Amino acid sequence: MNAVLQAAHRRGELRHAEPMARHTTWRVGGPAACWYAPADLEDLALFLAERVAETPLYWVGLGSNLLVRDGGLSGCVIATSGVLNGLALEGETLYVEAGVSCAKLARFASRHDRVGAEFLAGIPGTLGGALAMNAGCFGGETWPLVTRVETLDAQGVRRVRGVEDFQVGYRQVRGPEGEWFVAAWLQLANGDGAAAAERVRALLDRRAATQPVGTANAGSVFRNPEGDFAARLIEAAGLKGHTLGGARVSPKHANFIVNEGGASAADIEDLIALVRDEVVARFGVRLETEVKIVGERG
Repeated sequence: MNAVLQAAHRRGELRHAEPMARHTTWRVGGPAACWYAPADLEDLALFLAERVAETPLYWVGLGSNLLVRDGGLSGCVIATSGVLNGLALEGETLYVEAGVSCAKLARFASRHDRVGAEFLAGIPGTLGGALAMNAGCFGGETWPLVTRVETLDAQGVRRVRGVEDFQVGYRQVRGPEGEWFVAAWLQLANGDGAAAAERVRALLDRRAATQPVGTANAGSVFRNPEGDFAARLIEAAGLKGHTLGGARVSPKHANFIVNEGGASAADIEDLIALVRDEVVARFGVRLETEVKIVGERG
């Protein structure tokens, strides 16, 4: 019956054995057993309600901050980027769906004379990922902007929740089990939109000057330990520019690992482990990954 309902009502795009290297910014990753790009939130809720409940779900936006192993994923990937793209000004708040890129959100806010979201331009992902990890950069973080969120569970049930339902910390968010962010309402102050747009441009210029923009990378690999910077420790350990297979610690910013062409996910994961082990050996500090690692080794 599930298959019949899916065939009758599904409006999104369903693929099988989809190579995840097409959908990650590291350009690596084995196949996902199932990959679904919904038509909209209603379509996604219906798809989840009709799917086989035991199938694991993986939510992917722009594919940054994510390493999919070479053996791929046995579950179903929900692709949000470019499809869950609702973005609107609703009175004093901005309504933003999970697939909207953080950079697009920052530009939209400045065009509507809202200030405080400029830092989001420096986050190479979507709002969904930013909500899930309280992403931040250049002194700003996502959750101080949030007034409420919309979630979707594995059965396709949609809920609106307040910030009090979540425990938010540095690069981590804990909330109700088995729910994923699909939209949020953000509170931004009225202000000088032109000045905000200029700050967005300045932050993007700063990012281009200090990070390996234009290379195949997934953003910052490690969280900054309290009172220090992961990049400083990695560089002090002599690992800036270090290579393993086709993966390299960026010579521009030591907390980035780039795929120089032909890297496997295993190359990247092994280089992450090497960096972590060397920093522990040199300084007694264990770096925790900011990047999420999923799937099976090939």
